[in-house]
Amino acid sequence: MKKNYLSKEGYEKLDKELRDLKTRGRREIAEEISEARAKGDLSENAEYDAAKEAQGHLESRIAELENTLATATIIDERNIDTSKVYLLSTITILNKKTNKEMKYSLVSKDEADFKAGKISVESPIGQAILGKEIGDVVEVKVPAGMLELEIKNIEK
Repeated sequence: MKKNYLSKEGYEKLDKELRDLKTRGRREIAEEISEARAKGDLSENAEYDAAKEAQGHLESRIAELENTLATATIIDERNIDTSKVYLLSTITILNKKTNKEMKYSLVSKDEADFKAGKISVESPIGQAILGKEIGDVVEVKVPAGMLELEIKNIEK
């Protein structure tokens, strides 16, 4: 079984989402199904079909979250070694082509949020810089082409 490494914050966020889906989410879907049933013939009831499909998506997400949390290992951020890039490292990288510095935190796929500066260790950039040290230069193939990135700083 594959381990999912999460920060304490990431674990709590997913746990909160799971509890919300199991309570509010299930209640809302049940109400939608009940309302659609009350409209009569289920064989030609688009609202009923849509509500049942939404219920399937909801239950799928609940199962996914339950699996993620059941196999999660919470990483203590105080124990992060800053000599190399690891999960939960915050790194500053220089794009050699544009000469722009960017700062990202390396997180699990479940916590990734590019707009918040959190990239997944499973992303092309994440995979390329994992285990590297300050001063290392890596080439990464991304949808926009090849990037040449230099690791400028590693912190917790």
